[in-house]
Amino acid sequence: MNCMFRYMLRQLLWPLFFAVLVVSGIIWMSQSLRFVDLVLNRGLPAYNMFYLAFLVLPMFTSVFLPIILFGVVVFAYTKMHQDSELVVWRGCGKGPMSLAAPALAAATLVMALCYAVNLYYMPAAYREFKDLQASIRENYSDIFLREGTFNEVGSTLTIYVRERAPNGELLGLLVHDRRKGGNPVTMMAERGALVRTEFGPRVVMVKGNRQTIKKNEDKLSILFFDRYTLDLGTFSARSGERWRQPRERYLHQLFSIKTTGRYGASDWQKRRQFYAEGHQRIATPLLAMAFALMALAALLTGDFNRRGLALRITVVTGAMLIVQSLSIMLYHLAGNTMVAVPFMYLLPVAGIGVSLWLLTRRRRRHGSSSLDRGGADPTRANP
Repeated sequence: MNCMFRYMLRQLLWPLFFAVLVVSGIIWMSQSLRFVDLVLNRGLPAYNMFYLAFLVLPMFTSVFLPIILFGVVVFAYTKMHQDSELVVWRGCGKGPMSLAAPALAAATLVMALCYAVNLYYMPAAYREFKDLQASIRENYSDIFLREGTFNEVGSTLTIYVRERAPNGELLGLLVHDRRKGGNPVTMMAERGALVRTEFGPRVVMVKGNRQTIKKNEDKLSILFFDRYTLDLGTFSARSGERWRQPRERYLHQLFSIKTTGRYGASDWQKRRQFYAEGHQRIATPLLAMAFALMALAALLTGDFNRRGLALRITVVTGAMLIVQSLSIMLYHLAGNTMVAVPFMYLLPVAGIGVSLWLLTRRRRRHGSSSLDRGGADPTRANP
């Protein structure tokens, strides 16, 4: 490892470290704001707010790390260009690949970090987040039923409470239950109460009706009741089992998901979502290497221009944003069709291949042009 390599690597790693620290702090603070109301107005312990925000942070890491790396490479190499350091090293015979080596080392480090986050830390942290969230719903379930708003309990149950009486009674209840798939149920009641049982929290509704529209039928079925008990279904105190979302599962669990059973994927649509999540965790870290090489290809190839690199930086930044957008689009598309899965890998690999071709093509062209201009051939002996 020569002095030039160590110097350029320091110019990359220190800005990368501080940029990751700043962006992580911003994301952590923004996520903390989601839970401020639960602490200030609903009595949730303060440490839970910060811990929940910390557990959500790994979900964003594999997304912003390649983008930060791209920005750091552009910043560091532009600064060295403006200080004429790149010109000096080129004059000493350093080619584009030699100058790109420190950035490629940093990209390898970021890519390894993204794989570690995607394959272990993100599913572990998100699993802990959902377990803690379910535990809070179990022990502090009354804080989630806010009056005057539509409260989402999970992704398939919505509860509206018009008013909360001083004694804790719920007045003016509206419940929309989508847990039965194609047969959603809507319930309305004059009043109710949230009670805790050994099987989890329940909402007891008094004097209301239950409305159902069966799938493929246009008939409305209404059942009037004096008393009805709604199972919130957030956590089973008896078994401790809970449906694990794709982001909560490790890689081997995503590709070996069961096709039957209570906690398996019952149809191809759900299985495709699991497969898309697994392939996305493998393909996304490759963007770190692709973005770094795209920046290097834009800054280290082409003719020297004393007026700066603004146009090249603008073009390559636009290309990076397009690649990032396509990556997100392909991930969502893969949840519907497996045809999109190969393109999830092809996109970063194409960026890596084209950028490497541009960097190595520059070297070969320089080597052949010196002979075309009548330069001395080093393989020939002097007379």
